[in-house]
Amino acid sequence: MEQVEGKVAFVTGGASGIGFGMARVFLRNGMKVVIADIRQDHLDAAAARLKGANNVHFIRLDVTDRAAMKAAADEAERVFGKVHVLCNNAGVGILGGSKKATYDDWDWGLGVNLGGVINGLQTFVPRILKHGEGGHIVNTASMAAVMPGKGAVIYVTAKAAILGLSESLKAELAEDKIGVTVLCPGPIATNIREVAKLRPEKFAKSGLGEVEKGLATRPNAPSWMDPIEVGEMVLDAIRRDLLFVFTHNEFKDGVAQRFAATLAAFPRGPIDEERAKGIGFPTSNPLYAEILAANAEPAKGGDK
Repeated sequence: MEQVEGKVAFVTGGASGIGFGMARVFLRNGMKVVIADIRQDHLDAAAARLKGANNVHFIRLDVTDRAAMKAAADEAERVFGKVHVLCNNAGVGILGGSKKATYDDWDWGLGVNLGGVINGLQTFVPRILKHGEGGHIVNTASMAAVMPGKGAVIYVTAKAAILGLSESLKAELAEDKIGVTVLCPGPIATNIREVAKLRPEKFAKSGLGEVEKGLATRPNAPSWMDPIEVGEMVLDAIRRDLLFVFTHNEFKDGVAQRFAATLAAFPRGPIDEERAKGIGFPTSNPLYAEILAANAEPAKGGDK
């Protein structure tokens, strides 16, 4: 989707952090943006920073509420018209290991971080298909989706699922001129540490309370990336129809080790060609070959 000026974007978790970075970059490039967020204080702060802008609209939204998601989509269309870009960005930084996690922790963490993405897709993709003008989906995963570690099992589970979901969706929607990008950010200067402020009462039976108290006092490091920089990467990915956005080269070697370890786990010896013929479904995905071929081509001109 090379031409973004005048297009409408709907950004969940859009009033702070990465979502607000995306929203500001979109606005600077002539888009109309609906900023949806569960926190009224963040919506108020974002509105104050964007005071005077007539191409932005704010909606308070809990992404786990399907009826509210539909109402928000209806409102977005009433205010700006057809939505072309959906950014499923809302999430909670629920951290802590499986030994202390409760059902409430799992239900809330997966409900927001994965269920919120599913609700966004189920609500908006049929509308984008209906208007037939194409569009783009951006799903925020995490570097943790490909570099999982201990102490974040619920978060990693959701983010890894978003990665697989996005890769599958990319192939499915290509024929409809709807691009898909999965964003895998490293450390960004956000307020994701304020997870305890978001926990609903119905999920209060948590085993991660001490972890969440500690997170609340953790400062952002000076070296963590500015959300605006992430927003610029996302806009570039939308314009160029990129599947993956990884924000930090510092994790490149670690990710390479992960995939090298994956390949090393396959049986030694040549591929059984006869067995391959009888498997009945593809043993490779042309999507990855296309990405590798595109990356191998010399750069052409400037940004589209």
